[in-house]
Amino acid sequence: MFDLPDVRGTLTKDRALDSLTWMRVGGPADVLFQPADVDDLAAFLAALDPSVPVFVMGVGSNLIVRDGGIRGVVIRMGRGFNGIEIGEQVVAGAAALDAHVARKAAAEGLDLTFLRTIPGTIGGAVRMNAGCYGTYVADVLQSVDVVYRDGSRGTIAAADLDLQYRQSTLAEGAVIVSATLNAPKGDADLLEQRMADQLAKRDETQPTKDRTAGSTFRNPAGFSSTGQADDSHELKAWKVIDDAGMRGATVGGAVMNVMHSNFLTNAGGATAADLEELGEQVRKKVYADSGITLQWEIKRVGNPKVSDT
Repeated sequence: MFDLPDVRGTLTKDRALDSLTWMRVGGPADVLFQPADVDDLAAFLAALDPSVPVFVMGVGSNLIVRDGGIRGVVIRMGRGFNGIEIGEQVVAGAAALDAHVARKAAAEGLDLTFLRTIPGTIGGAVRMNAGCYGTYVADVLQSVDVVYRDGSRGTIAAADLDLQYRQSTLAEGAVIVSATLNAPKGDADLLEQRMADQLAKRDETQPTKDRTAGSTFRNPAGFSSTGQADDSHELKAWKVIDDAGMRGATVGGAVMNVMHSNFLTNAGGATAADLEELGEQVRKKVYADSGITLQWEIKRVGNPKVSDT
């Protein structure tokens, strides 16, 4: 085990991570660090051996941790990073829930309603350039404050993150601590009603009560009528999964949800290996059926479990 610096937050060795993910699977982290605040985080990273890998974890809403766990340090930010400040702009801590940011902004007549139905935190939303209803983080993000792996701090303009569909660029080991968002103005009552309508639509079409991690695969790019590549993503992953006959497919306790076939689900007793294997089977079947290679949207991290035999 590597040496650990003194902290004001909490360090837990050999911490099981399954209870911290929406899918409820995964092995332990060598160390889980829950920093007290930005100063605590920066001091820890500055003192930590630079050879020790670091992984930043939000609320585990878009994550499969493999059964063998994660080597190194997993950083999970909480109360010291969940503040939301509303002014001309919205400044949200990395641990602030997307839904809370949307609701607080709407109450002040600022339109971030697209965040209301996105599971997870602002830090994850920035990293994934999360979006819904045709609006993405890239449309409203001004900048992010980060702590780098060596403990130094900086501010990165949105333009320097190369925000694209479900991806961004960020230096290895860098930790987003807050984001500044430019939100369009709107009527608070109308924004509230829009969010209520969005929630109702989501609950009608998605398995929100099941153990999922949101959309499993990115919507694939299609082709326009002229034969040119089309990045509008009008072709939906669920449709090609259905066409390949994989709605309801199972491996162990994992299932492609019958209500929405792009939701990989822990139906009870699934391991991370079950979930990942089913996902790979879907990818192979879709490719064989349509020639489309589905790309994982769920982040998969850590090591497979070593067999006892």
